Amino acid sequence: MLSPLPQTGKIICLGRNYAAHAREAGYDVPEEPILFVKTKSTVIGPGEAIRIPEAVGRVDHEIELAVIIGKTAKQVSKAEAFDYVAGYTIFNDVTARAMQKQDIERKKPWYRSKNFDTFGPMGPCMVTQAEIGRPIELDLTLRVNGGVRQQANTRHMIFSIPALIETITQWITLEPGDLISTGTPEGISEIHPGDEIEAEIEKIGILKNSVEAA
Repeated sequence: MLSPLPQTGKIICLGRNYAAHAREAGYDVPEEPILFVKTKSTVIGPGEAIRIPEAVGRVDHEIELAVIIGKTAKQVSKAEAFDYVAGYTIFNDVTARAMQKQDIERKKPWYRSKNFDTFGPMGPCMVTQAEIGRPIELDLTLRVNGGVRQQANTRHMIFSIPALIETITQWITLEPGDLISTGTPEGISEIHPGDEIEAEIEKIGILKNSVEAA
């Protein structure tokens, strides 16, 4: 199956947007959003395989609520932010954790650890803003081989969706089809070839992907 956005634009992601995840990773809760970019070549759809390159070290799952932008947004205020949202989907921000740790220790950006091909599963569909409603308080659950690894609710995000849209659009023009992935909660863990991953968000559905060796 294809991802819900075959013509994915920019993918802007957020680090440490849940306090419990920041703490489990050994960091303070951030005072402002920590943003980074994933390339569209990472994106795969439901039923496709996450392919882990040889000798890359530990690789983790990260379930996230993703916001799909519906119209061009520049210098948008929090009050009007939802006017620019087309809908929502599930994004799994797969991360080469050992590589990321090396880069952080060397004071380098996270770019390579986040951007291997297939490290951006997305789906299973786009759900409109009208279907989700407000406030955005959705249960997230990620299972590996049937066992629950991550379980939280989006109400625990540090930076809200309107705050993220306001912050990002002060510097970057968002366009239709761009994605904001809003960060992962606590419970990240390693995945291995042969694993079956189910990322579920209330009102959106279940994104299923297998894991293979590249």
